[in-house]
Amino acid sequence: MGIENLDKIFKPKSIAVVGASDKEGSAGYRIFRNLIGSGYNGVAYPVNPTKESVQGVQAYPTVDKLPKIVDLAIIATPSKVVLDVVEQCGKKGIIGILIISAGFKEIGKEGVALEKQLLKIKEKYGLRLVGPNCVGFILPYLNLNATFAGSMPERGNIALISQSGAVCGAILDWAAAAKVGFSSFVSVGSMLDVDFGDLIDYFGTDIHTRSIVLYIESITNARKFMSAARSFARAKPIIVIKSGRFSEGAKAAASHTGAMAGEDAVYDAAFKRAGIVRVKEISDLFNCSSILAKQPRPTGPNLAIVTNAGGPGVLATDAIIELGGKLAKLSPETMEKLNAALPPHWSKGNPVDIIGDGDENRYQKAIEACLEDSNIDGLLVICVPQVVANPKILSERIIDIAKKSTKPILVAFPGEESVYHARQLLNRNNIPAYSTPEEAVESYMYLYHYARNLELLFETPEERDVKPSADHQEKLKKILSDALNEGRALLTEGEAKEFLELYNIKTTKPQIAISEKEAVSLAKKVGYPIVMKIHSRQITHKSDAGGVALNLQCEEVVRDAYKTMMKTVKQNAPDAIIEGVTIQKMIKNKGGEFILGSKKDPIFGSIILFGMGGIYTELFKDRSIGFPPINQVITQRIIEKTKAYQLLKGFRGIAPANMEKVEETMMNFSQLISDHPEIQEIDINPLIVEGDDLIAVDARIVVDKHPKGKPHLIISPYPTKYMKTLSLKDGTEVLLRPIKPEDEPLWLEMFKTFSEESVRFRFFRIIKDTPHEMRTRYCNIDYDREIGIVGEVKEKGKQRLLGVTRLIVEPGRDDTAEFALIVSDKWQRLGLGSEFLDYTIHIAKDKGLKKLYGIVMKDNVPMITLCREKKFKFSEGDPGQYYIEYNLKT
Repeated sequence: MGIENLDKIFKPKSIAVVGASDKEGSAGYRIFRNLIGSGYNGVAYPVNPTKESVQGVQAYPTVDKLPKIVDLAIIATPSKVVLDVVEQCGKKGIIGILIISAGFKEIGKEGVALEKQLLKIKEKYGLRLVGPNCVGFILPYLNLNATFAGSMPERGNIALISQSGAVCGAILDWAAAAKVGFSSFVSVGSMLDVDFGDLIDYFGTDIHTRSIVLYIESITNARKFMSAARSFARAKPIIVIKSGRFSEGAKAAASHTGAMAGEDAVYDAAFKRAGIVRVKEISDLFNCSSILAKQPRPTGPNLAIVTNAGGPGVLATDAIIELGGKLAKLSPETMEKLNAALPPHWSKGNPVDIIGDGDENRYQKAIEACLEDSNIDGLLVICVPQVVANPKILSERIIDIAKKSTKPILVAFPGEESVYHARQLLNRNNIPAYSTPEEAVESYMYLYHYARNLELLFETPEERDVKPSADHQEKLKKILSDALNEGRALLTEGEAKEFLELYNIKTTKPQIAISEKEAVSLAKKVGYPIVMKIHSRQITHKSDAGGVALNLQCEEVVRDAYKTMMKTVKQNAPDAIIEGVTIQKMIKNKGGEFILGSKKDPIFGSIILFGMGGIYTELFKDRSIGFPPINQVITQRIIEKTKAYQLLKGFRGIAPANMEKVEETMMNFSQLISDHPEIQEIDINPLIVEGDDLIAVDARIVVDKHPKGKPHLIISPYPTKYMKTLSLKDGTEVLLRPIKPEDEPLWLEMFKTFSEESVRFRFFRIIKDTPHEMRTRYCNIDYDREIGIVGEVKEKGKQRLLGVTRLIVEPGRDDTAEFALIVSDKWQRLGLGSEFLDYTIHIAKDKGLKKLYGIVMKDNVPMITLCREKKFKFSEGDPGQYYIEYNLKT
């Protein structure tokens, strides 16, 4: 249900507390006391069947006896009566429900059964429900404390959403001491209905919220979470702390990928793909959210340090290097300025040590010189309490300088009593101030990684064609169904490699020999040297069973290997049915062995893993994780995070690999995974570079016998079903298809063909410049929330876009969408606009929407005429505009 009716919970004008009590110390007492004692301007009704009044306020025995329909019911009763109370709320017409009560799924089967019944009641009446088993929520700007916690936090710009009730209290207590304010605080509990995705959508549009902080133990709906986070991460930083980073051990898995892609590594990859910043400690949550909300994003990792003491400068330098940052190299121009402004014995480099007798003026000159240096991406100012520099005056100077700077500035004032007020002054003026240099550096690196993640997320990929022909799909489905019909979850090596070949991933094709004689014959046919592998549907890891013999050079060696293998495998795997051996060409490893794999995560669905492969795969644990579908840029980033990347680039006599071929192989692999939700696990290990190619030397695929209902893709794939061709009035054939990130150059070419009038009609203003950030907003989209359909033609062998129609689903709502379209002036009056609008309506209906709306300027006569022809309903909008609406259910 998204954010529908969440205002009933988070902007309530009236509240009923079911279980309100006079018993001090009880949850019902504290919640009602907090409501009436915090300055909340709405009406609060206590509901208690045995009391005429609660805390001096008239009480009502049951919900149905309330004098009015309230917006929100807070339930703090034993779990056994919660269902009856929620049913009463539904009948009464109360939509917003907050369940504080525990005793649900956390207690086992009985609690799970209660939750299922609760969910049915929720669906029956269309309720919105926070909890159960939660602390509640606090909205400082409404003076609304709907928790049994203590005092009201200060007002601020951070939305804090926490899954742990115990951690909630600790965070609020810590924040109070640190003077950290909140726009909202929500304890989500079991997330039976309202979850992290809904709350990111809701507070992402909240005017008081500038950053969102999450404390996560687990995620329920990963696809909704990712979609919401990706939608708002650019505008409002999202910072997360995830508990349970280490597990005692991975469960037994049928593949190396399964063993290596642990839960925390998958969460980490998901956060990066969504543009979320992950921190490790509670204090980092607020340091990080503060700097992300207050400071401009750095363009690089190069940090300069201005200090009045050498020791803290060295500590800051160590922290920069340890955290993956860089000490900025001062330009000759900066060195010249500093030489002129500082004493002769200054440090002559970065850190810029202005010496202990440096005053505010000396600091100011050094700071301004560094900020003008193009080599410097950010600045850390360290001031150790000395006799000369006055912390308050220096802070005022830094505040003035920061107002004119486009680079982030951080300050470290080590000490306490003499510099406390200076730190407070800086923080109040949006300059992050810390008590240690290490804290400041860590915050800067969070800021840099956030900016870098967003940059990579919206970098324009190169165009690549990876889709296999449709003719192969039936063949692949038959391989899977045959295996399942035979009761097998594991495909044979030959079947697995056939899969890869049909997705243009080269393999060493195995040929089966059922006797020693056949093995010799096939070895001669394939050509020496060869590889012999045991052929058994029950053996997953052949090497462990003694079922692999490499680099066999002649007939005699083949015969010996066959005999030895049969004997060894029977000893190591006595229950396995041995069907013979496979013979394939030996590929000499000249540039490292790699692994490319996938597994089905229970929360995030299919993941992709790349790293160092071969027999040392699990020893080195060099791996990087991504999520299909992946494009060229995402593929490149996955590869770059591994040590394997160094080998691929060329290392100590090893020739560099064809990186375009590596990327193409991974993208083909991603497409394979996207197309087949039946695949539970898949390994290509080793994957070996041979010349300009990559060869899959070994492959295994594990099939999921029951894939229905399990998560598959958390990132919406390219919607190929919305591709179609049509002819314009002049006979021009046009392809209508969804827009994609690779279209950015074509989109820019198209935009340049628009007249000023066309631009004004579409964007309601004249736009001259379209920077990369704007172009990616229109090309790099989430297909779960938005569809852009372009009209494409080929002119002299070159692709051109003629126009675009766009359908945008409102955040968190699944029944209403806004539309807008534009056609290049040269291609107007040929019927494309009409085709665009018809197709937009078709797609909206296909997505199950109920209403389509748009805004049209009153002087946009062609669009008004077209929409009247299509039976849109017109009403007055803002001055000079019509609001138009189309009922999709008619």
